[in-house]
Amino acid sequence: MITLSKLAKTFQTRDGQVTAVDHIDLSIEKGEIFGVIGYSGAGKSTLIRLLNMLETPSSGQVTVAGKNMNELSGKGLRQARQEIGMIFQHFNLLWSRTVADNIAFPLEIKGMPKSEQKKRVNELIKLVGLEGRGGSYPSQLSGGQKQRVGIARALANNPQVLLCDEATSALDPKTTDSILDLLVDINKKLNLTIVLITHEMHVIRKICHRVAVMENGRIAEQGPVLDIFKRPKEEMTKEFVKQVTEPEETEEAIRHLFKDDGIGRVLQLTFTGSDAKRSLITDVVRKYDVSVSILQGKISQTQHGSYGSLFVSVTGDNQLIDETIAFIRSQQVEVEVIHGE
Repeated sequence: MITLSKLAKTFQTRDGQVTAVDHIDLSIEKGEIFGVIGYSGAGKSTLIRLLNMLETPSSGQVTVAGKNMNELSGKGLRQARQEIGMIFQHFNLLWSRTVADNIAFPLEIKGMPKSEQKKRVNELIKLVGLEGRGGSYPSQLSGGQKQRVGIARALANNPQVLLCDEATSALDPKTTDSILDLLVDINKKLNLTIVLITHEMHVIRKICHRVAVMENGRIAEQGPVLDIFKRPKEEMTKEFVKQVTEPEETEEAIRHLFKDDGIGRVLQLTFTGSDAKRSLITDVVRKYDVSVSILQGKISQTQHGSYGSLFVSVTGDNQLIDETIAFIRSQQVEVEVIHGE
């Protein structure tokens, strides 16, 4: 559906040339929810604007739905953009227009007859859960409702791709989850390809099939979300994963326990899918003469299954602890010794 080939974008500033996107190669499949995560300044916002040519590439190629976006201009580019909807962090609604009129705006530009416009707007209002609010103005809506209007407007022309530029960053956690649930519902009902950028790993965890981690204009790491959670390679990726897999107090609590000479070895276990439901600790205690204490743990859900992180301390004979660790690894559970030899 979307292919980027050696895509680059540079800007000239007073301080010299800045490379925002640095020769990226990327493929996104039809019907996929693909996330791009990175800290501020990583280049992710520029990247998503290159997909619909709101920014012109300095070099490289963008192909969307079989069309080479680089070669398009004027009417051809406008037609191609009708296949690509976009929603924004701050909604970008027309404040003097009602909900229905905001949603109808791209249909007016397209020249759709009024009767067809009304029918399509009613369909979209129902799809995004805004029944009864068609006559309201943006100032009368909550943040979540405003974003639902933005989503409906972006879907007006039946696009094949929906771009989400930090679409939940201005929302509270509960509203964020409701908008993410809506995006998943739309993805399934319409087989819509969704590309979203964010700095929140919770967003990636909840709805994305695959993710790319951006740093300094490059993709540092990419892959299926469950794989990235289970085996993050880059330090920045590990930081993002910790946002949702470890309680905030985990590091502090375990560091406090390090002062106790009797804590033994502290292990971090990570597991996915059906492994999260197994009685691994019980199996260990039955099999080996060691003591196991659970320090912290958390299980999170992704689109492709559950992911868990568990911190335990193991005390006993060193050889038995080594055998315990080997046994746990043989059960397809990742083990990292974070304290003790």
